[in-house]
Amino acid sequence: MDEPGDRELVERYVGGDRVAFAILVRRHERRVYNLAYRMLGREEDARDATQDAFLSALRKLPSFRGDAAFTTWMHRVTVNACYDILRKRKREPALEIPETIEHGVPHDHAEETTISLDVQRALLQVPLEFRAPIVLHDIHDLAYEEVGEILGIPIGTVKSRIHRGRLALAKALGERPGADRPSEERSIP
Repeated sequence: MDEPGDRELVERYVGGDRVAFAILVRRHERRVYNLAYRMLGREEDARDATQDAFLSALRKLPSFRGDAAFTTWMHRVTVNACYDILRKRKREPALEIPETIEHGVPHDHAEETTISLDVQRALLQVPLEFRAPIVLHDIHDLAYEEVGEILGIPIGTVKSRIHRGRLALAKALGERPGADRPSEERSIP
């Protein structure tokens, strides 16, 4: 028997099937955690944001209209949870290096491709309004339209913020925007 789709699980949960939400959490927790980790840069904050996102989703699920895919909606809920944590933080601390990934959160494609620690630290220096679109588009490989839907901004704004965010990221990495050679080709002294 095929696994039920997200929309069916939402309908089942709203109809009283509490197990349906547990299935949604298992299905999406890796993606939610990875998005939160990329936005926040600390495992503890990412775990908190993941928990907050699912608690918020649990409360709001009866009002989920299905205008967007559940995944898109869940990304938006997660970004909002990250914004809440960032607002609570007085400053952004240095990125913590994960000891292991034994915290019950399995790897996904974004983890397997391994963003270097320098890039992750530099990403945390990118202003949040630019960081969110970069994480959603460049790391989670979402289309401009979906990023716009998640962030509630027009596609033109998404493209502009991604461009400006990439420039800020290059600056944080010490690259000159428009430099002749890509960073992979630079020799390390």
